[in-house]
Amino acid sequence: MENTLLESYAVADTFDEVLAESGLPRPGCMELYSALQELSEAEFEQRCQERDLSFRDRGVTYSFAGLEAPFPLDPIPRIISSQEWTYLESGVIQRVRALEAFLDDVFTQRRIFQDRIIPHQLVLSSPLFIRQAYGLIPANGVRIHISGMDIVRGRDGTLMVLEDNLRTPSGVSYVLENRRSMTRIFPEFFRGNRVRPVATYPTELLRALVAAAPHSATSDPKVVLLTPGIHNAAYFEHTFLARQMGVDLVEGSDLTCRDGICYLHTTEGDQRVDVIYRRISDEYLDPLYFEPSSLLGVPGLVTCIRAGNLTVANAIGNGVADDKLTYTYVPDMIRYYLGEEPILANVPTYRLEDPEVRSWVVDRLDQLVLKPVDASGGKGIVIGPDADEATLTGAKQAMLANPRGWIAQEVVQLSTCPTKVSEGIEPRHIDLRPFVINQGDRIWVLPGGLTRVALPKGSLIVNSSQGGGSKDTWVLDASANKVDLHPSNGTSHRGNLSHQTAHAETDHPLQTTKQQEQ
Repeated sequence: MENTLLESYAVADTFDEVLAESGLPRPGCMELYSALQELSEAEFEQRCQERDLSFRDRGVTYSFAGLEAPFPLDPIPRIISSQEWTYLESGVIQRVRALEAFLDDVFTQRRIFQDRIIPHQLVLSSPLFIRQAYGLIPANGVRIHISGMDIVRGRDGTLMVLEDNLRTPSGVSYVLENRRSMTRIFPEFFRGNRVRPVATYPTELLRALVAAAPHSATSDPKVVLLTPGIHNAAYFEHTFLARQMGVDLVEGSDLTCRDGICYLHTTEGDQRVDVIYRRISDEYLDPLYFEPSSLLGVPGLVTCIRAGNLTVANAIGNGVADDKLTYTYVPDMIRYYLGEEPILANVPTYRLEDPEVRSWVVDRLDQLVLKPVDASGGKGIVIGPDADEATLTGAKQAMLANPRGWIAQEVVQLSTCPTKVSEGIEPRHIDLRPFVINQGDRIWVLPGGLTRVALPKGSLIVNSSQGGGSKDTWVLDASANKVDLHPSNGTSHRGNLSHQTAHAETDHPLQTTKQQEQ
C-alpha cells in the first residue's frame, strides 16, 4: 500500500529518530513505519480529533498564553532501543548520585570547596543558594527524591545533558496520559513492539516518599502533596499524582505547624503530616524564613524539618545544583565523588566570569545560546542564530552587567521526529526528560520519560510553557510483554503502600491554569 502519511516526509539536516538519511526506518522503527503506511490521511485525522476530545473531556489540558487547551500530544511516538536506554539510564543514575553527594557536601562538610574542585564563591553567589538549608539533613540521606534531566541528541547522534531539574520537575502526568491515549486511539502502532510500561510511576514515587519519612514517623507515614492551587499551569499534574498515590492534595492554608510538628486540618481534627511532596518553589514555602508575603506556604515548615519531624521533597536548597553555572561542574563532581568518568556529556558550555571567555562569547553571540542561570521553562533564553540585532544587543548588555547570571552554550541542532502539523507530517525538534526517583536504597528511572517537541517549524524551544507539545516515548524491551493496553479502572487507595500498584492511567476531569514550574 502506498505510504500516504510519510510519502512527502523530508528528513531534516540533523539526526532523525525514526528515519535514516536514506529515508528507510531506523532499527526498531519498522513496525511503526508499517502501521503508518496502513492509515489513510482521513483516518489519521479522525483519530487525532478523538485524541483531542478525549484529553479535553478528561481535563488533560495546559494553560498557554491565557488559553486552556488539550495538552498537545503528537500521535507519532518516539522510540528508544533497549540497548540505548540501558546506556541512557546508567548515565542519568550516575548523574543523580553525584548531585546527591554534591548537595549533601554543600550543606554539611563542604569538602569540594576545600579541595578546590568548585569555587566556594560560585555557590555563595548563586541566586538559587538557600542559606537556611545548611545543616538540614534528610532522614534517609536523600535530597533529590524526584529529578527530571533534559537530554538532547546532537547532529551526530550523541546524547548529551542540557540541564538538570532538581527542584519541582513537571510533566510526568503527561507521560502516563500519553500512553493511555495512544494505546486506546492508535493500538495498531503497538503491534509487533514490546514497550516497557510507565504505569508504575505513582507507586515508585510513593515508595520514595514513604522511605523519606523522618525517624519520628509511625510505620504508616502521612504523605501529602502541596500545590499552589488551581492557578498553577501544572495543577492537573498535582491532582493526578495525588489521586494515583492516594494521598491528600493540600494547599498552604490546609496545614499548620505547632511545636515543631506539621498538621493537616481535617473534619476529624488535625492529623500529623510526616512527608510533604511540594510543588512550590523554595522562596514561597515558609514565610517565616523566606518570602514573608507568601500565602502559598506554611509558617514554620523549616522549624519542623530542623526538629526532625518533617521531610519536604524535594529538599529545600536543591536549586543551587540547578544553577546552570553549577551544571558546568557536574562532570567534575562525578569524577570527584564517584571516581568515575561521566557517561553522559554536557552540552559545550562557557562560563562568562572569565574575561577572556566573555570577550570570545561577545564576538560569537549570534552563533551561541545565552541562558540566565536561574531561569526555567525556557524563559530568558536567547538563541543567537534566530535573534535579531536588538535582542542580541539587549542580551549582550545584560550579560556584561552580570556575567555570573548567564552562561553561553553551543547551539545543538536537536534531533527530529516525524510530527503532525497543519501542513502534514514534518520533522520537528525534540528533547527527552527522563524522570528519576531516588528511594534511598534504589534509584529508579521511568522507562522513556517525556519527549517534548517544538511545534513551530525550525524552533529549538520545546518547553510546554513556550508552546511545545509532547510525544509518547517508547522504550523497547525484547524480554517484556506488550503493556499498557488495558488501563486500570482508576480505583485509588489511601494509606497502605501495598495497595498503590496499578492506577496510573485513570480519568479525572480536572482543569489547569497558570503559574510557573520547571
